[in-house]
Amino acid sequence: MFVSSVKSLGRYCEFMVQVCKAPEKWREFFKSLVKEIYKLGVDSIPLVTIISIFIGAVICIQMKINIESPMIPAYATGLATREIVILEFSCTMMSLILAGKVGSNIASEIGTMRVTEQIDAIEIMGINSANFIVLPKVVGFVLFIPVLCVLSMFMGLLGGAFIAQFTTMITMERYIYGIQSFFNEWFVWYSIIKSIVFGYIITSVAAYYGYYVHGGALEVGQASTRAVVSSSILILLADVVLTQLLLQ
Repeated sequence: MFVSSVKSLGRYCEFMVQVCKAPEKWREFFKSLVKEIYKLGVDSIPLVTIISIFIGAVICIQMKINIESPMIPAYATGLATREIVILEFSCTMMSLILAGKVGSNIASEIGTMRVTEQIDAIEIMGINSANFIVLPKVVGFVLFIPVLCVLSMFMGLLGGAFIAQFTTMITMERYIYGIQSFFNEWFVWYSIIKSIVFGYIITSVAAYYGYYVHGGALEVGQASTRAVVSSSILILLADVVLTQLLLQ
């Protein structure tokens, strides 16, 4: 298994070297880039919005229930909700969710192109197929995922505000005071940096598994599953490393 993992890592590195070469036709690259930004990024906005609002509301409720104490100030609920949403949920948890949506989409799309010999046809024309197909997806999603990350932060805090507004658990004034208290701007940049790394992992790993699939429709489905699992594991590993590096 160790030897197989090393071989896979080496083939992944070779694949990314081919992907990261300068495009042969920049006009076609930018056309594909805009299309991929819309397909992978803009189409993910409804999912990110809905999940963030509900998770933000749930976090606010749980924080209020679990830190109820005369020794803890009332605004601590808003403060704890803000820290959880910004530091972990909006980047790491949301990236794990997007790995399932975006990663499986990329792996299945490229895998279908491979088994239907569309990639072979592109290579016969003398075009670098890895660069032509994969680079717009990687660049497009990496450029747009910070937008999704910031949107998730805002919607998560908005979900907590809904709890403050429509329940008696916490007043809106105390909630707003909590999310403003002891604010550290670097935490937002830390979350955005992590989301960019996670976006690269999601797209590159999914494209790798789709590009090297062999067989038929069954193998394409298996490649999509492996892409999502591998992306999720690498995201969690990168989360540990980046947290250690950026929050020391």
